Amino acid sequence: MAKHLNHAVDEMVPDKLIAGMTPPLQTASGTIAKLSAVATYKRGTVLAKSAKDNTLCILGTTAASGDTLTPDCILCDDTEVGTEAGTTAAVYVMGRFNVDALTVADSYTMTEADKDKLRERGIYLAQVWD
Repeated sequence: MAKHLNHAVDEMVPDKLIAGMTPPLQTASGTIAKLSAVATYKRGTVLAKSAKDNTLCILGTTAASGDTLTPDCILCDDTEVGTEAGTTAAVYVMGRFNVDALTVADSYTMTEADKDKLRERGIYLAQVWD
C-alpha cells in the first residue's frame, strides 16, 4: 500500500517563545548542573551561569557559597536534568523572546537587572500580543 506524499505528519502548536527575527537566533550548547532530584526544564527556561564552574541552573536558584549566578541563556527544548552528572543542552544565546513565555524558578520574579544582563548577551525581551 503506497503512502500519499501530501498527508499531515504532525500538528504544530506555536508556543510564542520567539518574539521577532532581529537579532537572529543563535544557539550553543551548555551544561546544566546536576540536581538532587530528576526534573524536566521546559523550553523557554531562563538559565543562569555559575562563575565558579560555568554550569547552568534555572534563574532564581540560590548561588552556592562563594559563587555568583548571572543570567545567561534560554533553553531551546524541554530537557530532563538528572542527578548523576551535568546535562548538556541546546540553549539560545541570542535572539528576541516573549517575556511572558519564559520560565524562572518558582516564587522568583525576573528583575530589570536580570533583563539587562540578558540584553548584554544579545537576548532581548519583548511582549507578544495576540
